Amino acid sequence: MFVAGNGVGWLEAVILGLIQGLTEFLPISSSAHLRIIGPMLPSGLDPGAAFTAITQLGTELAVLVYFRHDIARIFMAWCASFKRNTPFNPDARLGWLVIVGTLPIAGLGLLFQDMIETYLRNLYLTAIILIVFGLILGWADKVGKRQTELREMTWRDGIVFGFAQALALIPGVSRSGGTITAGLLMGYTREAAARYSFLLAVPAVFASGFYQLYKSWGVAGPVSPANTALATFIAFFVGYAVIVWFLKIVSTRGYGLFVVYRVGLGIVVLALLAAGVLQPL
Repeated sequence: MFVAGNGVGWLEAVILGLIQGLTEFLPISSSAHLRIIGPMLPSGLDPGAAFTAITQLGTELAVLVYFRHDIARIFMAWCASFKRNTPFNPDARLGWLVIVGTLPIAGLGLLFQDMIETYLRNLYLTAIILIVFGLILGWADKVGKRQTELREMTWRDGIVFGFAQALALIPGVSRSGGTITAGLLMGYTREAAARYSFLLAVPAVFASGFYQLYKSWGVAGPVSPANTALATFIAFFVGYAVIVWFLKIVSTRGYGLFVVYRVGLGIVVLALLAAGVLQPL
């Protein structure tokens, strides 16, 4: 078992689990929120990239439960695509596109792992990214044609979605925010872009979470195994509720609320950094 140092207590773990569950599926960056709020808790510690990746296992489990019928249908169609004389239907293509779309974040995550866990967690960068990508999301929501459905996805679109998801390796971009923005700019409907962002994240997040769990085994860290498990458990239930709410709101109201929130949060973080309340690293 990985060993914790004197750090994040159970109450802080509960708070961090709530934050992870509330923010993972919204285009506001869960990693940015954990990075910002962690140092402001009593322990004053950044919970770290490993904690973020592991607690994301809870929210991705919520995706598996909520989209279980879609995932089962896509998986069965993907398996059937290996058989001869089997029509290559949209579900089978979607299964292959999820695999192809996972390759960019997997490759770039391994290539820039050290940078992701150190320099890219600078809060000045996080604040600026929150603002800039928030404005890009707002622009995409305004100019996007919002006509294309998931069954119409092409291989080119799948690759673009994959590289957009890879941007989430930088805290502040947001996994869902990156893929949703790309989807809107390519003409997908708001709900289609959101649903695909959830499906595309499944293999990447599970791979990252289990990898970080393996790497953290036997290594001292700011959060104990029990408190990490507690945060992950909470993130699952909160994340499931957020999925239900999020899909309803984006289909009727768009992403304007999240744009305003991102820009406002980025400005607040810059102000706290300037005042010395937060430290960049």
